[in-house]
Amino acid sequence: MQRVIQMERALMCHGQQGHPSRRPFYYVQSPSNPDVEKISYGSSPMASQTYNNYHYHQCSSFNHSRESSTSMFSVSGNIPRTLSGWKHEQIGHGDDDNDEEDDDGRSNSNNMRLLYVFCLVLVLLVVFAVVVLIRWDASKRYEPEIFVKRIVFENLYYQAGNDESGVPTDMLSLNSTVTISYRNLAVSYAFHITSTPSELHHFQLKLASGKMEEFTQPRKSERIVKTIVAGHQVPLYGGIPVLVDTRPHLNRISVPLNLTFMVKSRTYILGTMVKTKFYGGFICSFTFKGNKLGESFNLTDSCIYQ
Repeated sequence: MQRVIQMERALMCHGQQGHPSRRPFYYVQSPSNPDVEKISYGSSPMASQTYNNYHYHQCSSFNHSRESSTSMFSVSGNIPRTLSGWKHEQIGHGDDDNDEEDDDGRSNSNNMRLLYVFCLVLVLLVVFAVVVLIRWDASKRYEPEIFVKRIVFENLYYQAGNDESGVPTDMLSLNSTVTISYRNLAVSYAFHITSTPSELHHFQLKLASGKMEEFTQPRKSERIVKTIVAGHQVPLYGGIPVLVDTRPHLNRISVPLNLTFMVKSRTYILGTMVKTKFYGGFICSFTFKGNKLGESFNLTDSCIYQ
């Protein structure tokens, strides 16, 4: 109850000092004590005068206390601002954390997207590699068929002469044609064919040579290829003794010869990325007879395929 009385006095002092800028505060409180007479003990004139003196003293004390409390409140008023700033700073940090979480989420999403793209590319590469291997394996099954069919000697000349350095020796000139059959069995691609020079030897002595022309063989097709094998003024240095003894009668000579060459076939699968190659080496051994000049020698059973 004393606290209520002090508050009432403070309000009265506030009204007497005449602060028009501040509005009076009104407090209504129900007395918890049934002794209501003590609350209004200033009803008698004596008590009223005593109350006024006491009231003035209390007002002075209260004003002083209020000024002190006001200054203290002003000093302590900075605390809520600091706390408020701290709260704003904490809220700001919370926003940064949310931004970091959003960035982490976007980063994880980007990483997953990159992983999906990588897996897709890897699967496509594997499928492409499988297709290429299947095509390559299928192409290995269709090896081209090459047959040396025959050789024809159109002419042969044997005479004395000099080599490039002027040394006297026997000289040989001949001209022949080799016929080859080439067959491409593949159903989906063509072959590009080249060859090494075709050479005609008597043991280690080379007598003639010729180069087969390059060509492209379409799928599931066959071609007859003819190659000129010739030699001109080849020095013998006594390398073929049988020619010395039968010089007047060349139609009686019999000379063992070897025809050698290699055919290279290659095909491209899926452009130029995958290439299949086939190599076929041939050694054909036969005996040339002078009385067969101008006739064909069958080489079908005389060649070894390597």
